[in-house]
Formats: sequence, structure tokens, C-alpha cells
Amino acid sequence: MNLVNLESVSHAFGPKPLLSDVSLGLEQGDRVGVVGRNGGGKTTLVSIIAGELRPDSGRVTHTRGLRVGLLSQRDDFDPEVSVRDLVLGGRAEHEWAGDAGIREILANLLGDIDLSSPAGALSGGERRRTALARLLIGEHDLIVLDEPTNHLDIEAIAWLAGHLAQRRSALLVVTHDRWFLDAVSTRTWEVVDGSVERYEGGYAAYVLAKAERARIAEAAEQRRQNLMRKEIAWLRRGPPARTSKPKFRINAAEALIANEPPARETVELLGFASARLGKTVADLEDVTLHAGGPGAGPLVLDHSTFQFGPGDRIGLIGVNGSGKSSVLRLLSGTVEPDSGRLVRGKTVRLAHLSQELGELDPSRRVLETVEEIRKYVQVGKKEWSASQLLERLGFRGEAQWKVVGDLSGGERRRLQLLRLIMNEPNVLLLDEPTNDLDIETLTELEDLLDGWPGTLVVVSHDRYFLERVADRCVALLGDGRLSMLPGGVDEYLERRAAGAALSARAAAAPDAPAPVRDAAPADGLSAKELRELQKELNRLERQVDRFSERETKLHAAMADAAGDFERLAALDAELRDVAAQKEAAELEWMTVAERLDGR
Repeated sequence: MNLVNLESVSHAFGPKPLLSDVSLGLEQGDRVGVVGRNGGGKTTLVSIIAGELRPDSGRVTHTRGLRVGLLSQRDDFDPEVSVRDLVLGGRAEHEWAGDAGIREILANLLGDIDLSSPAGALSGGERRRTALARLLIGEHDLIVLDEPTNHLDIEAIAWLAGHLAQRRSALLVVTHDRWFLDAVSTRTWEVVDGSVERYEGGYAAYVLAKAERARIAEAAEQRRQNLMRKEIAWLRRGPPARTSKPKFRINAAEALIANEPPARETVELLGFASARLGKTVADLEDVTLHAGGPGAGPLVLDHSTFQFGPGDRIGLIGVNGSGKSSVLRLLSGTVEPDSGRLVRGKTVRLAHLSQELGELDPSRRVLETVEEIRKYVQVGKKEWSASQLLERLGFRGEAQWKVVGDLSGGERRRLQLLRLIMNEPNVLLLDEPTNDLDIETLTELEDLLDGWPGTLVVVSHDRYFLERVADRCVALLGDGRLSMLPGGVDEYLERRAAGAALSARAAAAPDAPAPVRDAAPADGLSAKELRELQKELNRLERQVDRFSERETKLHAAMADAAGDFERLAALDAELRDVAAQKEAAELEWMTVAERLDGR
């Protein structure tokens, strides 16, 4: 049975029609992801479905007694009301404290927020998480979420995906986070040109299905053109011509990518990057860094040594507040370390996209704003004009002549990013570059970065984007180090979960006496077994350190062999082998550590 029906619904803002004669239904158990360009009508569609907006024409029907929970992009919190009252309403403390589901929601979304704080004291991200927690605590037949992952870190996004997967409610979600779409949705709606195109499956299935539709449409158009040419030839010749009908076969999804080259030629880009950058890009040597300046704020790095080499494409991961932006500011030279030093290569030309974008002249035109930096830029082997790059990042036709002052926040961010690229840097630091970008623009940006030779360090909570543009992941895990993650985001989540479990056990018994050396541990290990496990743990730690040192040497060797592609390929293969051995050693270390901790 349909929970919501739309019949011939149309809606427009001013002269622009966003929805035109749309008819569709949302059933019990549906889990639908909504995609489309910014300003294309996604929010309008979900607002109409949720009953928050009346369409200009058409009919919207809800099943009787339908309970709809809506997370919009704006909240209307009373600034004087406490977070506890906003989220928990009139629930008594014993009522919600005894509910494991509510405790889980509070711990994962509001764990760092004082529930007695007034709403007026919350930051934008805290307000967003408060609104999401309030929604999830309630009981709903249909949950409608408009950009729910905004202001959430990777860990919280993974938790939210798992939480929604366990709920029985129907789900309708608008998001640009493609990993999240794949994790929570079984159907995809694309809002395009006033209509809603429907696809089965999550984001990956949607992309394949859309590509197949495009291929079929192209084949149909080609056939139509061929028939027209033959018809014209027949008219010219006079007697009818005997023709055979062309046959078209629908290929399997794999055939769509069978002959597709790799997203980027890593060895070739590395060689070019090494030639432009030299051997040194940025080396951290025994660096100590606090987020608020020398000795102030949380400790980010503690006597940390790390090397960013030519051609490195690194994703920097960590929870909100772990210091990722501080590391980028350190690399850009905006802040100085408390101690230690940063060695930067002489040939480095650096560009830094921060979360606090610099002001653009509001009176200038978009194209003028880019051309004042440069009119042409070389990306890989191809030269692009400012106008061509603007078109790739969503400024098409007349949009290039819009006044900067009339641009939205997302458009300003795209414009600022493009200005950075036009300056032809060879080191690019990107802090949350995906904010306010729609999926189509994200794919264009990823394609642009694929052909960009240089060192890339990117901070993003968009897991799909990270895995798409970065070759390696590095994490800030709160231990003052930059930790390599051979297993990528999955390994980061595993480490965070293991750390949270250890913290929970420590908190449960804060005053527990230290174990006596010769006493048998509570979990059944003898004193001898305990000593053997500790020795094994120390051995594995030394082994992981040796693998890390070998990785550093291999990166340096790859930089020295920039012009020898055969040598580079061999070094790259060895690097992959070392990374795999290091990952195995780290997993073994975690297993031993868990036994020592009594797990």
C-alpha cells in the first residue's frame, strides 16, 4: 500500500518550473535516495511529499494517520530551550535513560554536547545533529531527510547508515553523499528538467542504469539518423533501396566499463609531478602542534615525523575537532608548529582551499573573476580555457555572466576552487571541497583532479569522494601521530571502534587496582601467557614501525626514479607488497591487544 501518492503535481518558483506533471507513489518499506543538480527541485519534491509545501497544481494523498518525520535544511529552535527539552521533550530521565535505542542515538550524535545547553549557544553543526537526534528518537512511518550528513564526520555517517538500515520506517533521503546513498537506499529518484526519473538500486546501480539508458538513447538516435540518410538517398535515386534493419544488443553492466581506462595513470602522473616538484614537497620533522597555537587548544601532533612526497594523493581523516584543518594550515604555512620544523620544497606552488573562503568581489562577473587569474590552464596533457572549466563545474552558458554577489554559497565555493586551479599550483590542499556541491558537479571535479599532476591532501567526510580521488588515507587518531591506513576508511572505523571499546571498559572500572605480576588475570590467562602476549605485542609494534620506515624509503626512491617508468612500476609493486604486510601486522597487533584487554 502506498503511504504517499502524487498525481500530476507541478510546482514553480517564479518563472522556473521545478516539477512538471509528476506522478509517483511511495510504498511501505521503500528506501529512496533523491539525486539531481542543485536548484533542480529535490528539496521541493520532498517538502511536497512530507506535506510541508502545497504544490501549484496536482494532488498529494497521505494514507490515514501517516506519521512523517522531516529533517529539513533549516531548524526553528527556540534559542532559550535546552537541548534536552528539544530532543527528549517531556520524557522523564528514567524513561529515556532505560531505553537502549535512545541512549545509542544520544551517544553517537550528541556525545560531545551538554544537554543542558540552550539551543542559542549551539554551532551550526551542533544544531544539525540536535535536529537529527530529535527526529530519530521519535516513531515515524516515513522519515524524510534533506542532507542529513551535513556536519557529520565519517564515523557518525557510518553509524547513521547502520541505524537507518535497522528501522522499519519508509525512508526518503536527499544527499550528495554517494557512499551514504548506496548504504541506505534501494531505489533512486533523479529530479531532472521538471520530471522524476526512477531507477532500481542505490547510487552505483543508478549510475550503471543511467549509462545504459544513455547508450540505448544514443543508439536509437544513431539509428534514426541512419534511416533519415537512407531515406534521403532513396528519394534522390528514385527506386526503393533494399535495407536491413540494424540490430542492437543490451550489454551487461560490466560491458559498460570493459574498455574503460583507469581513472588516472598513476605512474605517469607521479613522473610528471616529480619533474615539476623535485624530491621534497613537505616534510614534518619532530613536529608538535596545538590547534589553538603554541600550547593552546587540543594537541594535534606530538613530536610527529611524516613526509608528503611528489604525486602523493592523501585523504586526511579524523573526527570533528581532531585537528585536520590545523594540519592543512601547518602545511600551507598559515600557522607555525610549537616545536620541530616543516621543510618545504623550493619548487612548491601551493594552493589551499579552506572552509573559510576568501571574499570575492561581488560586483564582478563569474567569467571575469576567473580570467583575472588566468585565461588558460594546462591540466595533464590538455589545455583548458577559463570558460571550459567553468562549464565543467556547473557554470553553463549565461551563468558565466552572473554577478558574483548573486551566487549561492555552493556556487561561490565552486568559483573559489576553480580560481585556485587556474593558478596552476603543484600542491593542492582541500578542506571539505565537497560542501554544497551536487553529485554531477562532484563527478566533474573528480574527473578534473584525475588529470591534475601534483601532490593532493584532502580533508572530507564524503567517503565516496575520498576513496575516489585519494590513493592513501592518513588518520589523526588522537595519539599525536599521522597514522597510515592501508585499509582506508574501513580500517579507520575499525580502529575507532576498538578505541571506543577500550575507553568504555576503562570508564567502567576507573579505580581498578593494577594487576599483580604473578596473579592470574580475570579472563583466564596465566601470568606467563600474559608476559608472552606482551612480548608479542612489542614485537609487532617494532615490525609495523619497520614497515612504515620502508614505505618512507620507497616513496623517496620513487621520487628519485621519476623518469624511469619501469623502475617506478617495480617500486610501486614493492610498495603495495609492503603496505599489505604492514596491514597484516597491524591486524595481528590488534588481535593480540584485544586478548590483553580481556576481549
